[in-house]
Amino acid sequence: MVARCFSRLNRTVGVGFVFGVLAVVTGAHALTAQGLTYASGQSISPAFEGWGRNPDGSFSLLFGYMNRNWEAEPDLPVGDDNNFSPGTDDRGQPTHFLPRRNRFVFKVRVPSDFGEKELTWTLRTNGVERKAYGSLKPDYFVDNMVIMSETGTLGPGSSDPELRAHEPPVVELEMDSLIDARVGQAVTLSAYVTDDGLPTRSSRSRLPVKDDGTLNLVAAMRTPSRITVQKVLGLHLTWFVYRGPAGGDVSFTPAQIAPWEDTRPYSNSPWASFWVPPELPEDGRWVTEVTFHEPGTYVLQGRADDGGLFTDKRVTVRVSRPVL
Repeated sequence: MVARCFSRLNRTVGVGFVFGVLAVVTGAHALTAQGLTYASGQSISPAFEGWGRNPDGSFSLLFGYMNRNWEAEPDLPVGDDNNFSPGTDDRGQPTHFLPRRNRFVFKVRVPSDFGEKELTWTLRTNGVERKAYGSLKPDYFVDNMVIMSETGTLGPGSSDPELRAHEPPVVELEMDSLIDARVGQAVTLSAYVTDDGLPTRSSRSRLPVKDDGTLNLVAAMRTPSRITVQKVLGLHLTWFVYRGPAGGDVSFTPAQIAPWEDTRPYSNSPWASFWVPPELPEDGRWVTEVTFHEPGTYVLQGRADDGGLFTDKRVTVRVSRPVL
């Protein structure tokens, strides 16, 4: 009976609605399987992901973070609660923190003579202080294969000659990198993205359906089993708030794919079971509208991700109140 109801819903209101129902049905079970989790009130740990070598002889220290909240997205302005040391507090780190694990979020370039020095990133949230220490220790060297392994593109210990030659997507922004807007005014973001077609688009994201095309509810409600982080592969571009005023409310149209590791089944995330990559735009242009509901200066980060590697671009938007 339940399966027939879902089948009828699928035909009349579409897969999206069914996904929403399934997310509610399976939510409690999924969270139980993940152990004790929190929507808010928890700390954020900065993470040193490793370092890479630049063509000019300098180095880049790669950082990400783990926000232990599933919903709360704290804003931590650069200063006492969000800083680097030694030297300047501001090294281009985010001030708006998305939920859960976010890997390889930003780079800090250091000179060729950095040697055995360290850079420390400190975050203080909800009374808890956490630090990450960036260095050029040999064990932390990162190349594209390491990135693909860490983000879930490759299985444990696997490698592929074709992927070793893989290059990240190329992104060309088709608007200025500094935009002036007003509260409530939609701003159009357009990016032209090209890619080498690797890695091959996933097939494991297929929905659990029966031979007659109806939803297999038993398979859909089964808790996924994953030994390591796994990612559904497929080119996409997503925008998110990287910096902004505390409590700044921003909405995107269409809804953006989560750049963070949302592993809950049926979430709009490459790390979610049954996620399906979007169809590629015929002209290669990804167009998004963003609306700001509070004044302030925002930095948006766009990430073009082919499932293996990614390219980030940033846009600054200065938002003022509407003229009365």
